[in-house]
Amino acid sequence: MHYKTILFDLDGTITDSGEGIINSVIYALKKMNLNVPNQNDLFSFIGPPLSDSFKNLYHLDDQFTEQAVGYYREYYQAKGMYENHLYEGILEVLTDLQQAGCTLYIATSKPEIYAKQILAHFKLDRYFVGIYGASLNGERSKKGDVIRYALNSAGITDLNKTLMIGDRSHDMIGAKENRLACIGVLYGFGDQVELETAGADYLAETPEDIEKIILEK
Repeated sequence: MHYKTILFDLDGTITDSGEGIINSVIYALKKMNLNVPNQNDLFSFIGPPLSDSFKNLYHLDDQFTEQAVGYYREYYQAKGMYENHLYEGILEVLTDLQQAGCTLYIATSKPEIYAKQILAHFKLDRYFVGIYGASLNGERSKKGDVIRYALNSAGITDLNKTLMIGDRSHDMIGAKENRLACIGVLYGFGDQVELETAGADYLAETPEDIEKIILEK
């Protein structure tokens, strides 16, 4: 087993959070009197920093972006974070990796406080030695910054034995910025072209494939 320290993304990797995120975005757009596109067009909000998505898609300035994020969190805190479910097979993968001696962490662009609540809700927090995410004030939101924060906070120094797992391009790019190998998962919200273009070292079609790659089955 080459990789001993594993960083997992949350949305699109451990949980299918699409419903809650999209409902929260729709709520925010309606409160802002902005056009609500087709629901399929809103999947781009899943993964990247929220403020970037509002700015890029609706060309909002900093003040209106902050307001939109505030409305999003209003719904998300009350309902959205629980409109969410585990991917089939991911629980068994976490169990097997832990039993094989891997040390597991979360590194997510979701605000850290929400990530901790969601993992506690699903009773998954016991699998992770550390849960690291974005800051609410936006100072730490880029995936590369979150991964760096996780590595520094956890005291992880053996980067050759550390692996990042995620479903979007920013997970792969953030891993490479921190000199980590990475697995791109195809069951989340990204696709093969996106992940390979961003530098994925491995691809996993299912959660079980993650285990096969890491444990070299």
